[in-house]
Amino acid sequence: MTFRKIVTAFLTVFAAQLLAAQIVFSAGSGGGSGGGDGNAGSTASSSQSADFAAGKAAIDAEQWDAAIAAFTKVTMSEPENADAYNYLGYANRKLKKYDAAFANYNKALAINPEHKGANEYIGEAYLQTGNLKMAEEHLGKLDSICFFGCPEYTMLKRAVDDYKAKQS
Repeated sequence: MTFRKIVTAFLTVFAAQLLAAQIVFSAGSGGGSGGGDGNAGSTASSSQSADFAAGKAAIDAEQWDAAIAAFTKVTMSEPENADAYNYLGYANRKLKKYDAAFANYNKALAINPEHKGANEYIGEAYLQTGNLKMAEEHLGKLDSICFFGCPEYTMLKRAVDDYKAKQS
């Protein structure tokens, strides 16, 4: 075998292992896309819940009160569902109910401290309430969670940068 073939084989195996590790890592991370759509990366059990599906549909339709009602039901039957708490935080934040939003994001993060969606969204809530320091703390958390980058980090980074530009 030539040196070039050995190096190519090594790089191919390395890339495959890296991809497999990233897939396994993101499958267990409990965080979703984090974009403006409120996607929190539902789990298999929550995706089978009629209330979870109704809540997600309400989020997508920007029907915040309906989303809150549906995800409240989910959290009552699934008290360890970080995704449901994240969505509750998101819907409350959209209604500018920041105390409720922070309480729900913090519950999601207590269940899963590496929940990418909750870290992004609580950071955005901190920016909306003028707390740049806490937003940057969650940006740092996402930076450590998202070793190869992720949409949640990108979105919060953009929001922090925009916030700083407006303060200048």
